[in-house]
Amino acid sequence: MKTDRRTFVKQLGAVTASTAVPHFNIIKSLNDNKIRIATIGMGIQGFSDTNAALRTGMCELVAVADLYDGRLTHAKEVFGNHVVTTRDYREVLERKDVDAVLIVTPDHWHDRISIAALKKGKHVYCEKPMVQHIEEGAAVIAAAKAAGKVMQVGSQRISGAAFKEAKRLVEAGDIGMINFIESTNDRFNAIGAWQYSIPSDASLKTIDWETFLGDAPKRAFDPVRFFRWRNYRDYGTGVAGDLFIHLITGVHFVTGSLGPNRIFSSGQLSYWKDGRDVPDVMVATMEYPAMGKLDSFQMVLRVNFANAGSIKNVTRIVGNEGEITFGGNSLTLTKRKLATAPGYGNGESFGTFSNAQQQEYLAAYDAKYPTETRTPEPVKEVLFDAPKEDDAHKNHFANFFEGILNNTPVVEDPLFGFRAAAPVLACNKSYFEKKVVNWDPKNLKLT
Repeated sequence: MKTDRRTFVKQLGAVTASTAVPHFNIIKSLNDNKIRIATIGMGIQGFSDTNAALRTGMCELVAVADLYDGRLTHAKEVFGNHVVTTRDYREVLERKDVDAVLIVTPDHWHDRISIAALKKGKHVYCEKPMVQHIEEGAAVIAAAKAAGKVMQVGSQRISGAAFKEAKRLVEAGDIGMINFIESTNDRFNAIGAWQYSIPSDASLKTIDWETFLGDAPKRAFDPVRFFRWRNYRDYGTGVAGDLFIHLITGVHFVTGSLGPNRIFSSGQLSYWKDGRDVPDVMVATMEYPAMGKLDSFQMVLRVNFANAGSIKNVTRIVGNEGEITFGGNSLTLTKRKLATAPGYGNGESFGTFSNAQQQEYLAAYDAKYPTETRTPEPVKEVLFDAPKEDDAHKNHFANFFEGILNNTPVVEDPLFGFRAAAPVLACNKSYFEKKVVNWDPKNLKLT
């Protein structure tokens, strides 16, 4: 993604210019020139991110921070006793042997730890969404620019081969001008609906509850909130921040769009009535304005945690000459140019014409518009399957590490990350405030 060098201007909840590609300090590890990383937040995604980073062969794990002792113990069991463990992420940021941090905490800690890490001279990989609230985005972007360090946001699917192929096809004009996009990301089991297990030893002795709360409202210790934090607005961002973010990130990557200008969402709590205060069914409609080579288009997103039917989590990008359908590691390109002239099938008013009148009409039309056709082209399908060795998660980290070592742009920098995060946070705003949210995708501010 290209960025320019205009002056960054911070307003309340707004950014009015792009960031410049910073001058990165090239890091050399003490061990075979590998980048030395530390993971802050060692839950399910923390372990997944750490393993993906290590699969690149470009890094080594130095330290781990987490607020639950059981995860620290498990980290040593998995990655070795040499890994330093601590409850206090600030101890990690003070370490001279840590070049980059992976921030895999609850959403309400993303902005604070990212900014602190950047100020300490660390490169940052921050899980999606980059921030919990729209007004936090400007400060993170400014901190990354001021620090001159690499920051990658972790919506790793866009580094998979299917997304890259979709981007190539769109840029090549294979489906014509985009007019509609729809995408789903449903779930059908308890774990997928954030009903994570709660360790039997969870207590105030094994968990730093006060630090977990951070700037969220104070309340008595509750292990359910600690281990199932995505269910609560105080710490997470609901289905929009967990799943819509992947869909929007992918669409922005494939199309090159900067984002929608109108967002409306609706939904309900249908099944998981377990004390959570976020919906388990949400549908969002977004209007994307014409921009650059793109015409305006509509996008509809859906998440259903109560889906007991068939699960078909795919994204469809529809144009006037075909569509791209992709999900996971496969993609299908369906090409069919629409007819440009009236008069095929039962169209127009031929039911009131005699056969002679109809033929006379069509002949005159063909003479006047010789380049138009009354019949659509036959459907053509092209299938694409990603190579078996394709590893989007590993690729995303490799891109991050290459940015550190080679001073090259990353695929999901803070500006890109915020342009994806803001619309999903606007979905929550629309849902809870029951209104349409207007957004300026170029200047990054609510309007």
